[in-house]
Amino acid sequence: MRDDGPQAIYPPDDRQTGDATATQQRGKRLVRRSADRQQCSALPREATTRKGLGNTDHAMTRKKQWIRTARAARPAAIDELEKQAIVTACEAFIRDILKPRFLPEIRPNEWNHVIDIRGAWMAGRYRFVQRYRSGMEHNRGEEFDAPFARIDRMGPDNFDIYWMRHTGKWWRLYAGKTLVEALRILETDGILHPV
Repeated sequence: MRDDGPQAIYPPDDRQTGDATATQQRGKRLVRRSADRQQCSALPREATTRKGLGNTDHAMTRKKQWIRTARAARPAAIDELEKQAIVTACEAFIRDILKPRFLPEIRPNEWNHVIDIRGAWMAGRYRFVQRYRSGMEHNRGEEFDAPFARIDRMGPDNFDIYWMRHTGKWWRLYAGKTLVEALRILETDGILHPV
């Protein structure tokens, strides 16, 4: 039989008596009991016995320390010639595939509307960006960028593909693809398409 520790020191169920005040008091004890359980769950088994419950402060204190976490891999350094080849291929992809398919014409409306699809190279990454213009009364004509996908050069002809989530965080979907494969995935995978 399992010993649940602090649970044994509380009275039995008061709902059978129909006494409202007893039930309310029981509810308060339940809150305390769950807090006691949370505190005791990190303790060794000896500290959670009835005898050890009275003085658990010394067992709950732990030394705080910093822990190093793994960071996302950064894109590899690149020479200017290879960078220019990647930028040229991506600009051709935008011009020949993305714009005709997702922005054949600009349709202004009363909300934010797309006016351009373009790309930008920055720190070993090529981002695909939609340019929006506002049509609302209070900020008519203002423009802003919204990236929707990016490729990171991780090595020679080795790319990771990221998608911009609605939270504003980049999320890696594919890893270890060539440039040709990466552009084909950007063309075919619907989650990486501009909205």
